[in-house]
Amino acid sequence: MPESNLDERPVADRASFIDRHGLWSEWQHAAAAQMRRMVDELGIEMLRFSFVDEHGVLRGKTIARGRIWAALHSGVTAPSSLLLKDTSGKSVFSVFSAETGVGLAGFSGAGAIVMVPEPRTFKVLPWAPNTGWILCDLHFPDGLPVPLCTRSLLRKELTALASRGLSMTLGPELEFHVYPADPANRVDASVGSSGGTGAAGRISPTTRGPQLLHEEELDRVQPLIDALYRGLTALDLPLRTIELESGPSQFELTMEAGSASEMADAIVLCRSAVRRIAAGIGYHATFMARPQGIDGASSCWHLNQSLTDAAGDNAFMPDSPGASLSMLGASYLAGILEHAPAAAAFTTPTVNGYKRYRPHSFAPDRIAWGLDNRGAMVRAVGGFGDPATRLENRSGEPAANPYLYIASQLISGMDGVDRGLIPPAPTNEPYNAIAPPLPSSLGEAVEALAKDTAFRSALGDLVVDWFATIKRAEFARYLLHVSDWEQSEYFDTF
Repeated sequence: MPESNLDERPVADRASFIDRHGLWSEWQHAAAAQMRRMVDELGIEMLRFSFVDEHGVLRGKTIARGRIWAALHSGVTAPSSLLLKDTSGKSVFSVFSAETGVGLAGFSGAGAIVMVPEPRTFKVLPWAPNTGWILCDLHFPDGLPVPLCTRSLLRKELTALASRGLSMTLGPELEFHVYPADPANRVDASVGSSGGTGAAGRISPTTRGPQLLHEEELDRVQPLIDALYRGLTALDLPLRTIELESGPSQFELTMEAGSASEMADAIVLCRSAVRRIAAGIGYHATFMARPQGIDGASSCWHLNQSLTDAAGDNAFMPDSPGASLSMLGASYLAGILEHAPAAAAFTTPTVNGYKRYRPHSFAPDRIAWGLDNRGAMVRAVGGFGDPATRLENRSGEPAANPYLYIASQLISGMDGVDRGLIPPAPTNEPYNAIAPPLPSSLGEAVEALAKDTAFRSALGDLVVDWFATIKRAEFARYLLHVSDWEQSEYFDTF
């Protein structure tokens, strides 16, 4: 029997679900009231309730106008099995059994979870007429939080950071590829079943490359740029730049720096918006790191990060001339380097992402840092007197779940702070440095995560084992697949 999308099992006394369980603050109640006024004034007919799954993909339901207000205060149910699948949609755990293998009773029999909306995330979607969107956290029907909700996992780490009198600021740089859509090739061949995603569509270049910051090449795709600008700014996303990147059909978006929680939500919406806006004018946008046929630059997600103290000062900025980082910043950096193999499971959570770790490119291939060096895994920027002093982790891929990527940085960095770790000397030769390599595959990264005591201490065994199980299954499917390389290499030779 297939799993149902339509899990509308009633939650006990759901009429006051959010109030009864105290799931909203006064600020959220006020935001909900403001949202209601906006919905009425703008004539919103449908509202999408969405959550972010383990892979960073949005899932949810669209609620019709007559049910919006009940859903807003009662939450919307969904099958818990959505948190137990790999990227193909195949269930990795025994979702219909009493013991699923996850270690949580609430997941037995593909039971219900409740999407609890965060009214402060409400947006009006510019590409869907009279449609709003709201991001949700996940709870069980008894009101308890679902421990596998990745948005909540990041919030837990940020709360722990706040207890130290610190906050986190992020500035994301997201690269992606855009191709002309080929509808004729996305009918039969691209249709897959659970555990089989179907064939990808044919692709042809949008821009020629090499093209880094080439103005005339950007002019050739001006309708795409215009559409992205209008759509992203209509969503109030903190857009900073739209740029041409190095490879054919490759683009980059950067956003203004902001609080970690707000930026994580913004990245989720931004990726979805880019894909939908591009599709609306005949393009296919992908945040896959290295699409087939890419011989130049792969796409990455550079994460600029810094900590701010209770006085509002940059805690990474050194106190004396000549230093690149404060003592706290240096220890944080050392933690990022020490836990890089384990963190890679979160910064680079796909098989494809490891194919961008190449020497003499804009991607790193080993665990080292440099002073304003774009070949190193971590680039330190700023110094004495510079309030924008920060660390730029260049190892991440743009498909990463933002909540897990950011949480991995906090867990790694703060373990370095707690232990007073000291980083090695910076490198001027990032591709020749005597430094350990980054994991060569998703499988290697997942095994490093499974063994990392700092991640187990911060996230708990349940979360680490859940994520590792899903990613091991994904990697195993990859290893079983007979690729076109194998066919061309061996079919006629032997």
